[in-house]
Amino acid sequence: MFKGFRDFLLRGNVIDLAVAVVMGTAFTAVVTSFSSGLINPLLAVFGGTDELGLGFRLVSSKPATFVEIGPIISAILNFMIVAAVLYFVLIMPMRHLTNRFGTKKAAEPTETELLIEIRDLLAQRDAEVARHEADHRRVEAEVEADAAADKGADPEPPRR
Repeated sequence: MFKGFRDFLLRGNVIDLAVAVVMGTAFTAVVTSFSSGLINPLLAVFGGTDELGLGFRLVSSKPATFVEIGPIISAILNFMIVAAVLYFVLIMPMRHLTNRFGTKKAAEPTETELLIEIRDLLAQRDAEVARHEADHRRVEAEVEADAAADKGADPEPPRR
């Protein structure tokens, strides 16, 4: 039981996945601190004189009804930054390397091509069956001809 678990953990893709999660977490922390240190203060500039920042109150007399727009914009920017870095640092280079050095898979046959192939195989099989039946009829005809020839000839007398 433990051997199977150890083999599972030591497979390359599990270790690569663990490294990717750790790197992603660290990168997200960097982007979040960039966002809270630079983007949030810039967004607060657009907010009113209220210390709550960019947003609005649903009920003017209740501070608990303040809808913060700054964190929403900040989260969207965080997502866009992480997505852009992943695309330009990981996806584009891997696509370039795959196109340059990777093997290209053969194109999958279309449904029409598959049906044509099946039709040809069935026709080939039918031709082989017809050839075997013709051979069988020829052999039967030869056997019948030999039997008829043997009946027409005088049988040899029994030897003593």
